[in-house]
Amino acid sequence: MKVDVLLGLQWGDEGKGKIVDVLTPKYDIITRFQGGPNAGHTIEFNGEKHILHTIPSGIFHKDTINIIGNGVIIDPYILINEINNLKKKNVDATNNLLISKKAHLILPSHRLLDAAYESSKGKLKIGSTLKGIGPAYTDKISRIGLRIGDINSKLFYEKYLSLKKKHLQLIDLYNFNINEHLIDGLPFSQYEEQWLEAAKTINSFQLIDSEHYINQSLKSNKSILAEGAQGTLLDIDFGSYPFVTSSNTTASAVCNGLGIPPNKINNVFGVFKAYCTRVGSGPFPTELNDEYGQKLRDEGKEYGSTTGRPRRCGWMDLPALKYSIMLNGITQLVISKIDVLNFFKTINICTHYDLNGEKIDYMPFEISSEIISPIYKEFKGWYSDISKFNSIDDFCPELFNYIKYIEEEINVPISVISTGPDRTQTIFIK
Repeated sequence: MKVDVLLGLQWGDEGKGKIVDVLTPKYDIITRFQGGPNAGHTIEFNGEKHILHTIPSGIFHKDTINIIGNGVIIDPYILINEINNLKKKNVDATNNLLISKKAHLILPSHRLLDAAYESSKGKLKIGSTLKGIGPAYTDKISRIGLRIGDINSKLFYEKYLSLKKKHLQLIDLYNFNINEHLIDGLPFSQYEEQWLEAAKTINSFQLIDSEHYINQSLKSNKSILAEGAQGTLLDIDFGSYPFVTSSNTTASAVCNGLGIPPNKINNVFGVFKAYCTRVGSGPFPTELNDEYGQKLRDEGKEYGSTTGRPRRCGWMDLPALKYSIMLNGITQLVISKIDVLNFFKTINICTHYDLNGEKIDYMPFEISSEIISPIYKEFKGWYSDISKFNSIDDFCPELFNYIKYIEEEINVPISVISTGPDRTQTIFIK
């Protein structure tokens, strides 16, 4: 067996969580391979909305194993709260959630560092979620980080205090007032106390050598789906740097984030919205700062599931989509939130960029520059509610033409269409 991969092709918030949840019955194991609690995957079914930050989106299927891989970074306080929230909804994660011993920890002082760094940037803020993601990955690369497997060590608290001391020394350089900063509404000392208690609680879960577990599962013909956390255009290497996340978000990260060789990757599903959004700062060629942008925001309920911040909205961007498809080797596409465009009389798709008077169809290094502008093709909208459609046979010509044009331009089949937030509002195309 090989591992299938599902990841986002834009700046995040593409609807990955819903699609993983829909596909989970086809798999024995769902894994997360990168990112941390800066992710916010929303899943709706039976009239309820569920938001996951660290746990894989297959958790609602009790017969499927869910693994938090070594490439993920974990805040025990956030993870235990997430698990407790699931319990309130009669979902017991203790039975089918496994955690890699090699996954790195986000310390309370990482979150202080994140806030200190962000506040020091002034107008150049990148829009961090302040979850400690960047500082935790920095310590991982600097080889001073703590991992899940360290929690069992007799020296854990000593190592914790040593790393915390280093962080506080750094924070002093930024004249950042720790006493005035709250972490998830709590003073630092109170948050730290609950964090340490949560770290102990993690020991009651199944902590595994995930690379061995996953490779042995493949030998045993178990089917596995790897779930990406952030969108491709936020990749630390290939995203719109420096307005990116702190990990690799592309398909290549699956190998490092799970401990599998490249020849074990099979299908790569790419999820993209029928329009574009992003949260925080950074380039966004098709952004709409007008009534159309606001209508997209309102119709799509475009507010961050992790931060609650309003998302920036704009038209579909084909050069950016082609770029993401190229980087990931996408074999099948999933288009989401197409229902948000239900009542637009006309819809635009960016087909090219104008770069200093030159018409180009790819995403260049200069994407962060103001000298680039979108070139659009206009489509007639379908102006009808598609949320109850059950197959493409229900589609009107305008909707069919919109989807067909995208598919032909990017030369990859669209195999799934999401027509609403609920798991049942999903159409599979043969």
